Amino acid sequence: MKKLTLLLVFLALILAGCGAAEPVEADLFAMDTVMNLRIWGDREDLRTATEEIHRLDTLLSAANSGSSVSQLNSAGMAKLSGDLLTLTRDAVSLSEKTSGAFDPTVYPLVCLWGFPSDEYHVPTQEELDKVLPLIGTEHIRLNGDAVTLDPGTMLDFGAVAKGYTSQRCADLLLERGVQAALLNLGGNVQTVGTKPDGSSWTVGIADPENPTDAIATLTFSGSMALVTSGGYQRYFEFLGNSYHHILDPETGMPAENGLASVTVLCDNGEIADAYSTALFVIGLDKAVEFWKSQNDFEAVFIMNDRTIYATAGCSDLLGNCEFTVIER
Repeated sequence: MKKLTLLLVFLALILAGCGAAEPVEADLFAMDTVMNLRIWGDREDLRTATEEIHRLDTLLSAANSGSSVSQLNSAGMAKLSGDLLTLTRDAVSLSEKTSGAFDPTVYPLVCLWGFPSDEYHVPTQEELDKVLPLIGTEHIRLNGDAVTLDPGTMLDFGAVAKGYTSQRCADLLLERGVQAALLNLGGNVQTVGTKPDGSSWTVGIADPENPTDAIATLTFSGSMALVTSGGYQRYFEFLGNSYHHILDPETGMPAENGLASVTVLCDNGEIADAYSTALFVIGLDKAVEFWKSQNDFEAVFIMNDRTIYATAGCSDLLGNCEFTVIER
């Protein structure tokens, strides 16, 4: 068995010429991954972001028996407030927007495969058939601040929690007057503002075959979110086969469609997180159709054969690789 728990995007940061302005920095472990925060501010700014990450980790982790999500899953109903209410509403909306490719109710499937406990199990079709009827946002009933789950249905925000958290941190830092920050939440990169020297952010996209290296780079300016989803990020092997953690809500099986990873660039971390998962699930052709129907993101697709496709809005930002441009 093999598991890659360190969800890394290799960062190629151009920091030369920053003069006297040096960032404060911290490494931490939260949401089952290693994170790095680099903030052009003071230690209080760093503490604010770190505390927010730990707070949301405690609130949103379905695997933590003391979390609000876990308690909701156990009780089947609750009155929600604050971030949990916001994220539940957002998750339902994003699931509907992606026709269920992103689905916050996949936790029974995730548990069946053994990902939360690391006690991996390849389910039989009979086992999948028992769990699949529990999957889908039609099993979530929202009435104001009250939510009720159908029996057996459980929420899991693992495919969007880091994006929501990075966006929350970025918003808090902007409120505090921070002019620049780079937040790497293990595969979710969030930029804030502009570096003191005025140069652009240059962020590497992890090579699926060697995730500590970059297969390409994206160079952009301003406050943006760059999120990568890939089968290489967490997986196990059994009887010579590899099974990754991104499950297709329709089949209950790991999504297999020729994609090695999907990277989404947009101005909202939560949306980027949900979209990267959804596009990985549906595959390149349907992902391109979805991109053409929207106007709020750009994407880079890396295939299993290492072919790279980039939507038109990324064509001038993508470097250090050969790629095919996807036009509208």
